[in-house]
This record gives sequence, C-alpha cells and structure tokens, in this order.
Amino acid sequence: MCVNDLKLGEKAFVRNVFGDEKLVKRLSALGCTEGCQIEVVNRAPFGDPIVLSLRGSNMAIRKKDAGNIQVEASF
Repeated sequence: MCVNDLKLGEKAFVRNVFGDEKLVKRLSALGCTEGCQIEVVNRAPFGDPIVLSLRGSNMAIRKKDAGNIQVEASF
C-alpha cells in the first residue's frame, strides 16, 4: 500500500521509501522516515499534488513521488 491509496484524513505509518537516491534523500531530509506517522490533509482537484502532514508540518508532494512511499495503515 502506498500514500496514493490513502483517503483524505486517513493516517498511516511509513514502512519504506524507495525510488532514486535523490528522492529518498529529499524525503528523508523532510522527515519522511520509516515509522513516521503521516496523514493525507488535502488533494488537488485532479489528485496532484497531495498535501501530507508529518512531524507537525505539512508537505506537498507530487502524486508520482507519493507512490514511492510505502505505508502501513494505523489502527
């Protein structure tokens, strides 16, 4: 399951971030690391970009990049 599969307002924990090295480093620097809880806050009308809330701040990322963040649903 990836971030794109989450509905608006749904929370999940990051399991893994994959993709090219540059993307992984950028997302890690922004705080998107394994075990971090994220929430989908907003989506643009056509689904791109997606606004995520993590570690007390909001981050807008492209749908393509969000597909590289593997998550596990929180209960």
